[in-house]
Amino acid sequence: MGTPTIESEEHRALRKAVAALGNRYGREYFTRVVAEGAHTDELWAEAAELGYLGVNLPEEYGGGGGGIVELSLVLEELGAAGCPLLMLVVSPAICGTVLARFGTEEQKRTWLPGLADGSRKMAFGITEPDAGSNSHRITTTARREGGDWVLNGRKVFISGVDIADATLIVGRTEDARTGRLKPCLFIVPRDTPGFGRSPIAMELSAPEKQFELTLDEVRLPAEALVGDEDAGLLQLFAGLNPERIMTAAFALGMGRYALGRAVDYARTRQVWKEPIGAHQSLAHPLAQAHIELELARLMMQKAAHLYDAGDDMGAGEAANMAKYAAAEAAVHAVDQAVHTLGGNGLTQEYGLASMITAARVARIAPVSREMILNFVSHQSLGLPKSY
Repeated sequence: MGTPTIESEEHRALRKAVAALGNRYGREYFTRVVAEGAHTDELWAEAAELGYLGVNLPEEYGGGGGGIVELSLVLEELGAAGCPLLMLVVSPAICGTVLARFGTEEQKRTWLPGLADGSRKMAFGITEPDAGSNSHRITTTARREGGDWVLNGRKVFISGVDIADATLIVGRTEDARTGRLKPCLFIVPRDTPGFGRSPIAMELSAPEKQFELTLDEVRLPAEALVGDEDAGLLQLFAGLNPERIMTAAFALGMGRYALGRAVDYARTRQVWKEPIGAHQSLAHPLAQAHIELELARLMMQKAAHLYDAGDDMGAGEAANMAKYAAAEAAVHAVDQAVHTLGGNGLTQEYGLASMITAARVARIAPVSREMILNFVSHQSLGLPKSY
């Protein structure tokens, strides 16, 4: 579908170049990789070579010097071509951003060049079985023992741990002044003793697998702690806001791909005198889906611009709204695309039915739409909290 005129010439050129890359691979490549139980290594490597993976990371560490505006554009266009890279949300967006903003110089030199050139990946571990969307109930703890940190806990629905060199784990440490637990971030290399993983069987068709993690007396050196031990929620939300923006980009790309397939079909499929797209009962829902996607993209762009400008509070509100709007738009677009194709919408040949499950992920992760409505109701509208 069209690109908004508010984008700069450089952004339009980047969008066009990424779209060309995505179209060289396309949905067939993505589907084959999933069927083989493989990973999108070829696409990841070429995107890295072209500088797309690290477009948001600082130039002095091998990145492109851009921000979440550029990285979300990359993910959206790859998704619109039918081959989204979920690890873009996790590795450069969440982990890369947190390390670039709060990491020590040694951590930046160790990790950022590899995240930028695609040779290294990081996963992100925050979700826990009993915490749900409540980050204050995280039970993974870190205690000091000599000069080391020792972590214990569990995580669930952690993407790509098997292909990540390390996982950025959200734990909680005790504040010496208050005795209360506060969130902290730790880099846990994949083969660290006591760090276990087991795959979670999912109905979702994706190259990236989901894992449950166990941390059993995982011993880490002092330098595994990211940034300031007292930074707490500031460092955590430095990763969560980009995660929401990138989830919006993921959903937008998916919605655009499904809508594009439906429009092509409606334009050429002829049952009566005219193509079925001439009938308003099909044309109007497709037009509505297009409008919803375009509106969601504008909110995503606003959120990305606010975040890159350093407005964490403004970005938090906009990122939640963008994630909500894009998820709803994607679910609607995919549903309408399948319905437009009728029986063909459920066939493997057209590849849309599997997107019904995938589209719902954006409604659920990384935070449910209901929790976003809670956020907006009490943060934006000033209504009292119910929890």
